[in-house]
Amino acid sequence: MANFYYPRTASGKAAILPPVPWHYSGELITLEYRTDVEAVRALLPEGIELADEDPGAVAMIWADWQSCSDDFNEILDPARGQYKEAFMVVRCKYQGKTYSRCVFIWVDKEFAVIRGQHQGYPKKLGSIQMSRPVNVGKAGPRLEVGGTFGATLAAFDRRLAEAKFTITGKAEAPGFVNAHPMLHHRWYPAIETNGTDSIEEIVTMGGFDVDFGRCFKGEFDMQYFDSPVEELMDLQPKEIIAGYWHEVGVSWKQGTTLARKTLPDF
Repeated sequence: MANFYYPRTASGKAAILPPVPWHYSGELITLEYRTDVEAVRALLPEGIELADEDPGAVAMIWADWQSCSDDFNEILDPARGQYKEAFMVVRCKYQGKTYSRCVFIWVDKEFAVIRGQHQGYPKKLGSIQMSRPVNVGKAGPRLEVGGTFGATLAAFDRRLAEAKFTITGKAEAPGFVNAHPMLHHRWYPAIETNGTDSIEEIVTMGGFDVDFGRCFKGEFDMQYFDSPVEELMDLQPKEIIAGYWHEVGVSWKQGTTLARKTLPDF
């Protein structure tokens, strides 16, 4: 596995991504709401259906991650392991089973972009910010009733989203939209650039060694902003469900290919 990803060298030292497994520890703000069902349908590729229950439910999630490979070297070299992301999740149905699906996602590090593309996440670069909880002083929210957090997302010098979340109590779990195995597509356009793909797969995945930490529920306000190269405005909130601040740890090694299109020989 020394040559897991580009650039491939004899040692594998220069590769953008280290070999799996990858380990994650993070703090997340998850904001769930309902939007126009037809807007969700429009984002599902052919063969993927709306979820049977609550098909218009969306989760907008901000995450502050620390990640590492199995040698844990990134922990002592934080620039290689720390990153933030913001992503939008809907639920869908494929072959009779309900899945979660990430429809838009932004991260702030190169390795996170490439790692996500390997897994089928449509990752793009952006600027993501979140209020950090504090235990001392006055320069941040406390993890208690009344603690108020801000979160922002920007890309290409334009603000795309901003939110305010206020804790109202403790919670057992951070909602339901992002609670299923992920269903993603892995697409890679052919070098002939003739409209065909070299890779066209439907994949699913989940983690292992999942470790849930503190979880708080609350109220939130959120606003999306227009951009010439984004589509968040199509998923505007119509009804607020609930918001959550929570901690999670998880490891990832592999996914499962559910369908692979047979491609013609060139």
